[in-house]
Amino acid sequence: MMEIKSQEFKQSARIALQDANLQKALGNLKAGFPGKRAAAVARMPEFEALRDQARDLKNHILEHLDLYLEEFEARVVENGGQVHWCRSADDARKTILQICREQNAKTVTKGKSMVTEEINLNEYLEENGIQPVETDLGEYILQLRGDHPSHIIAPAIHLNLEDVSEAFHEHHHRPKSDDPAVLMAEAREMLRKQFVAADVGITGANFLVAETGSTIIVTNEGNGDLTQTLPKTHIVVSSIEKVVPTLEDMSLFLRLLARSATGQEFTVYNTLSSGNRRPDDQDGPENFHVVLVDNGRSDMVGTQLQDMLRCIRCSACMNHCPVYGAVGGHSYGWVYPGPMGSVLTPQMIGIEKAGLLPNASTFCGKCEEVCPVRIPLPKLMRHWREKEFEKHLSPKAVRWGLGGWAFFATRPGLYRLFSASASRFMRLLGGRKGKIRKLPLAAGWTDHRDMPTPTGKTFMQQWQARQKQETK
Repeated sequence: MMEIKSQEFKQSARIALQDANLQKALGNLKAGFPGKRAAAVARMPEFEALRDQARDLKNHILEHLDLYLEEFEARVVENGGQVHWCRSADDARKTILQICREQNAKTVTKGKSMVTEEINLNEYLEENGIQPVETDLGEYILQLRGDHPSHIIAPAIHLNLEDVSEAFHEHHHRPKSDDPAVLMAEAREMLRKQFVAADVGITGANFLVAETGSTIIVTNEGNGDLTQTLPKTHIVVSSIEKVVPTLEDMSLFLRLLARSATGQEFTVYNTLSSGNRRPDDQDGPENFHVVLVDNGRSDMVGTQLQDMLRCIRCSACMNHCPVYGAVGGHSYGWVYPGPMGSVLTPQMIGIEKAGLLPNASTFCGKCEEVCPVRIPLPKLMRHWREKEFEKHLSPKAVRWGLGGWAFFATRPGLYRLFSASASRFMRLLGGRKGKIRKLPLAAGWTDHRDMPTPTGKTFMQQWQARQKQETK
């Protein structure tokens, strides 16, 4: 089972910052996705208007979530499929296992699915005598290494080419190679046998369409298509907030998803499934099941955290997050990393175990700036900080520090005097270079970067001077 280590974030982050191999891999992230997204958005003048439409549509869906889910179920049944409602991760695991046992399944192929990571499905199936085989290239590499995803759309982004070559050499017993094309062909050769042999195929779903009872997966490899069409049984595992009213609504989100995630105009494969194979169909599964997972999401509806349910899993927030870019996804200690994980994880495993995550943010606001559905991630992380404080979970030093700040903040005259004195002290400390290498009470910043010194008067001093100038 994937061990929860969110409470060890600080220790994990320190280790990650000293890991040269990881830092090399993260350098590729910084040079890749953000620039590609910016270029894709620049080519689409209506992008900001689409974000507004997507936000409003998601809000509408969440206000009528029960109705759209019931409509989706009715259409799936009409198409010959079955829908299974699962309140918890354990319910979902048991339901999937039962379906597999009904088919006497020994091998299961899987498309990339963060929800199956969330419910620890692979480990559970293995414990019950069923071998799951990840078919997404990144997930396949991680499975060989006994590893877990560190990113939503690029699960093996924390690895370098030599890591992949080593894993393939160990498990495939082939010579090592530094040619990506050779490694890709090798993986394809190994996985083709698994696609044909699988008794059951399991995929996630990017969206569920209430109008038609369809599910859709978007991939760039085509592995999802083979996973869901070759086996006799196709199981879709999805969280409940993925439902959209119509195919047209789905297309709105697809226009935002690829551009926000990888900077593509559209993903290569956009595959709709609408039930089991009909008599005149050339291929497709004989059995079609949709497993709907709640796992704490319905508790978010109608609360301050409802905005988080708008998430379409594009990973733009983590691609642009300076904290994620410095420490990687595994430091967050559970399934969902980055800003979105800092909001979602406390809801799922408890603020007691995940309290460090919403504090792992500079609150620069970049995550909200790039979110295609305008989720106010800093606001939601602040919500969890408040909950942590209310429960007396934050360290005493933090509570004393906030108490000291509150003392000055509620006394404007004293606050201005203190801030002006602190500004002068920092200018002296920075010297001629204008940078502070070590600053008391700010080791988290200055251990890994220099802090620029204040270059002038405080904001209030500048404001007062400006007011006097304008009144002359």
